[in-house]
This record gives sequence, C-alpha cells and structure tokens, in this order.
Amino acid sequence: MDDPHRGSGREATGFCRRSFMKVMAASVVVGLMPKRLLAGTYHLMPKGRERSLALYSPHTGESLKAVYWAEGGYVPDALKDVNYLLRDYRAGEIRPISLRLLDMLYGMKHHLQSDGPFHIISGYRTPKTNALLRKKSRGVARTSLHLEGKAVDIRLPGCELKALRRAAMQMQMGGVGYYPRSCFVHVDVGEVRYW
Repeated sequence: MDDPHRGSGREATGFCRRSFMKVMAASVVVGLMPKRLLAGTYHLMPKGRERSLALYSPHTGESLKAVYWAEGGYVPDALKDVNYLLRDYRAGEIRPISLRLLDMLYGMKHHLQSDGPFHIISGYRTPKTNALLRKKSRGVARTSLHLEGKAVDIRLPGCELKALRRAAMQMQMGGVGYYPRSCFVHVDVGEVRYW
C-alpha cells in the first residue's frame, strides 16, 4: 500500500529542486546586501579616527591602554599587546584575539561612556585550561569560543553588572552570558544569543 505522505520519485525530485532553487536565490540576495546590514548592529559602531581599549588582568596585575585601530586600520603592535594580555596566563600561551571581539568591547565602552579598564576574568584558553575549568564548573562549555580567541569574561568597575550585560546585548554582535554570582559578563562573537 502506498504511503499518502510520500510523493512519487518525480514529485520528490521536484521538491528537492525547488528547495535548492530557493536556497540559491536566498544566497544571491544575501550576497547583494551591504555587509553592514549582515553584521547585526555592527554598523552602529561609533565612528572615529581611533579605537582604544583599556584592559586589566587581575590574575597577573598587568594593564594596558592601547589604540588598536587608527586611520582606517588595525595597529599590529597594539594587537600584539592585547593578545599578550588576553593570553592563557595559566599555560603562558598566546593566540590572536578576534578583531570583532575587540570592536565589540570598544562599542560597549563607548555606549557606557567609560574610560575605565575592562577587568579580564578569562580571555583565550588552551584546551587544557578549558578542560580544567570544566571540572570546576558546569558553566564552562566543552567547545568554548575562548578556545578560539573569540570570547572574554569581563567586569567593569564602577559599572553595574546588569548595565554591562545590557550594553553587550545592545551590540548584537554575539553571545552574552550573565554570571552575577561570579561577578562577570561573558561576551563572544559567535551567534547572537543570551543566557
């Protein structure tokens, strides 16, 4: 007996072809859209000749204030300094930090009208460090974006944690996690999502 929910081979092929054509048409439309519209509110980044960040690591006592973008481009020496401060201090390993993540922090700083340093609770993590932290806390993801230099856990002295979270969410550039018991906000440049 024929299943009424299954079509003939010809109908199934037509469906696949139609689905494929719809996907292709959508891809063309997306490809024609201005990049700024594809990046959430990334186009709302404050305009200016320079972008700077102030960072502080409570784990190592190191601090940095750097102009990491100037005259239309990223500043390589400043990026090296940022990568160093956001290294996995437990393992001493450095990885390039996502430029989009730095821009997200800059946008948050501008939105909050703060010149104070972001306190870096966790930046880049090696797989070994991530596994160690997973043993201590259920909130650490196995495939954390910290492993790729695309996430940072922060606090900003003088700024309520809720306000910091709100600023991150308004950027709509990635994930935002709220950890009031541990007194930090997680921000990343993965998919836009909140927890």
